[in-house]
Amino acid sequence: MKKIINDPHDVVPEMVDGLVRSYPSILEQVPDTLAMVRADKDSMKGKVGIVSGGGSGHEPTHAGFVGKGMLSGAVAGQVFTSPTPDQIYAAIKAVDQGKGVFLVVKNYSGDVMNFDMAKDMAEMDDIEVRRIVVDDDIAVKDSLYTQGRRGVAGTIFMHKVLGAAAQEGASLDDLEKLANAVLPNIKTIAVALSAATVPEAGKPGFELAEDEIEFGVGIHSEPGYRREKLRPSKELVEELLGKLDDEMHLDPNKQYAMLVNGMGATPLMEQYIFAHDTLDQLKAKNITPAFTKVGNYMTSIDMAGISLTLFELADPAWLKALNYPVETVAW
Repeated sequence: MKKIINDPHDVVPEMVDGLVRSYPSILEQVPDTLAMVRADKDSMKGKVGIVSGGGSGHEPTHAGFVGKGMLSGAVAGQVFTSPTPDQIYAAIKAVDQGKGVFLVVKNYSGDVMNFDMAKDMAEMDDIEVRRIVVDDDIAVKDSLYTQGRRGVAGTIFMHKVLGAAAQEGASLDDLEKLANAVLPNIKTIAVALSAATVPEAGKPGFELAEDEIEFGVGIHSEPGYRREKLRPSKELVEELLGKLDDEMHLDPNKQYAMLVNGMGATPLMEQYIFAHDTLDQLKAKNITPAFTKVGNYMTSIDMAGISLTLFELADPAWLKALNYPVETVAW
């Protein structure tokens, strides 16, 4: 294992400190926690707070999306490990402006349990809390850390739409209704060329041969649905887009947003080639996405691979929300 770190046990606190001190106009660390909140407190006044979080190793998720117009706060757990309830609770308290707090949780058993415990703690303090559990990964059900489908890169679209609504003054009830409407329209699937190496483990989460890939791998190196020999980008797109089409029944009369997301070790050059092929194949279906993003948004440390997310924009307001201006590190 070759990594630019000090002690593997100190990776997360040192990363959080470096992130916050590098962007002091955007982020503040809640004292004695690994929770981060907006430095711009005026942007939160009179608004519902939005908090997300999860295990570290997915940077820039989640703290990279904290800022005016997006998340109010984010909580970093240890690598690939849910943050603890007390840390999530600290973030809830730090962003609460008297209008309630909305939690965006990815569907992993530990995350769901700990965010729910933090929700209960907050409600005992008379802070009203609601939540959405995002499960956009269509690859597999009931994976290593999950009952049902996993929450992956599509979660960022949820952050974006809810963040815009909250910034515009939406109530807690409004945000819960919006989140439930958005959720079934976001779908994601991935392919991996190599596994992530957790610093404390010191070795990859799984092994692939030099010429081998795996479809449907999760963001914690969870197993996918098929291994085979590496194929050209066009054929990878055919596989992933085909699975999304089977799930979503893509329709040229509908609008879509597209996210091509690098998993950590895949160069932007390759991501843009994959995007080129995806846009070509969508065009062949008479679909031109109304919104596109390409880059590293929800990674898996140093995994090589790509995920593809499509978001059916069933409400024109959702496209406006995706284009809504934000002040974050990573959007």
